[in-house]
Amino acid sequence: MLKNVPAILSPELLKILMEMGHGDEIVLADGNFPAASVARRLVRCDGHGVPELLEAILGFLPLDTFVDQPVALMAVGPGFETQPAIWDAYRTIVKDSGEPFSDFELVERFAFYERARKAYAVVATSERALYANIILKKGVI
Repeated sequence: MLKNVPAILSPELLKILMEMGHGDEIVLADGNFPAASVARRLVRCDGHGVPELLEAILGFLPLDTFVDQPVALMAVGPGFETQPAIWDAYRTIVKDSGEPFSDFELVERFAFYERARKAYAVVATSERALYANIILKKGVI
């Protein structure tokens, strides 16, 4: 056991975060995301939602300051005229983390899948909210 490490961060997930280098990306995927079929490295966080994982991860992971938008979301598909409520929670969590943040990059669904295939890792969660997928680009300390 270690002190001050949130219990939601498994040893496997902490190892992944430590292995990642500047510019590497990690995907926090909702329960509908095809995580196992796109992941180069898959971390299972069943039973957890994305917001609590996002908050815990941002306590350790610096965001990339060399890009305009180091946090990306899967854009809502054509025909849906809504902004997912979970995005407001994400905005609050990212801002409260103290990491530099202006706004999210919105990535079209199939482009998001392609980007996820190239990500360092995909974290599969049990998040039930729609369009709850998020990509974090790691920065430097």
